[in-house]
Amino acid sequence: MLKKLLMIAAGTTFITLGIGEASQAATFNVLASGLNNPRGLNFGSDGALYVTEAGTGGAGSCIPSPEGGTVCYGATGAVTRIQNGIQQRVVTGLPSIASANGSGATGAQDIAFDATGKPYVVVGLGANPSQRDILGVPDFGQLLAINDLNGGASWTKVADLAGYEALNNPDGTNVDSNPYSLLIQGNTAFVVDAGANDLLRVGLDGSNLAVQSVFPERFVPSPFGSPDIPMESVPNAIASGPDGALYVGELTGFPFPQGAARVYRIDSNNQPQVYADGFTNIIDIAFDNQGSLYVLEYAANSILSGDPTGALIRVAPDGTRTTIASQGLISPTGLALGSNGDIYVSNRGFNAGEGQVLQISVPESTSNLSLLAFGVVGAGSLLLQKQKSASS
Repeated sequence: MLKKLLMIAAGTTFITLGIGEASQAATFNVLASGLNNPRGLNFGSDGALYVTEAGTGGAGSCIPSPEGGTVCYGATGAVTRIQNGIQQRVVTGLPSIASANGSGATGAQDIAFDATGKPYVVVGLGANPSQRDILGVPDFGQLLAINDLNGGASWTKVADLAGYEALNNPDGTNVDSNPYSLLIQGNTAFVVDAGANDLLRVGLDGSNLAVQSVFPERFVPSPFGSPDIPMESVPNAIASGPDGALYVGELTGFPFPQGAARVYRIDSNNQPQVYADGFTNIIDIAFDNQGSLYVLEYAANSILSGDPTGALIRVAPDGTRTTIASQGLISPTGLALGSNGDIYVSNRGFNAGEGQVLQISVPESTSNLSLLAFGVVGAGSLLLQKQKSASS
């Protein structure tokens, strides 16, 4: 459900992609399989890799899908731990909505850990917050603190992110919320809301929920030959940069033009400034300890192409662009960098029972990645559950 899809510092330089483009051989290893709509990835204090599963919906209450039909509720979302070659669902019962076959789910979108190792999960929605009343499940559109990573369904509500959109609607367009990507710095959580086109911050104790930045519309050529049309940003990826600043990647809304997606740096006035451009349908971002930016594209040839092939791109500090992997990345939705120099990607991220976590190894000369920050993303229902209609 993306848009009715028919359906550094003051001296930071602006990077225009395409400089020194290259490709890089990479080796894939499937670490986990059989996942239900896998999304965000992050490492816990125990060294294990955790992945959120948006679930498969269920036979509960239903709401309209912007792509037609309906999506229905079920407590089928989860968090899976991957450690020592074993994958195990350690949190179950999280809220999920999905189509009848379980695909394109919205639910647990991302996971992050505070300094004590406590996990937090952001749950998406992809609709007007009032739709939660129909579902009868208030946990959609919320930041949750997970009480136990040893199995079961126990969590505490931290912040009502969708409720903030309903009350404030910072971007001034249709009221719509789909919290998607989560980053924790100190005692503060930062969440990009792909539906609301904004970046929110809130204390881990639930205090001081407020908007940090808003990502405005841009006019782009219409695919129908008519005058230019407005395109929403759809921010859905966040990472901490080598300068300590926040960086946000955007999926972009309809018509999802190739090369139109950007990575923004949030400046000292909390305004988004273009840091790198020339991407297509970004779904996650991360930086390594050399200052290189890694960008995961959900659909490298644009969502409208119907081609689900994604891409993983590395942008060096000097702007040199290297495609690390593309073939074999099918609707990828999450990215994490490992301290061992490997890259981890959630693959087949909008499929029920077919989702994977891939370990991607690249030659040592270009990996050298020890972890600096994770930008975990994702989207929401065939592509991010961005419910604001492109045509409305």
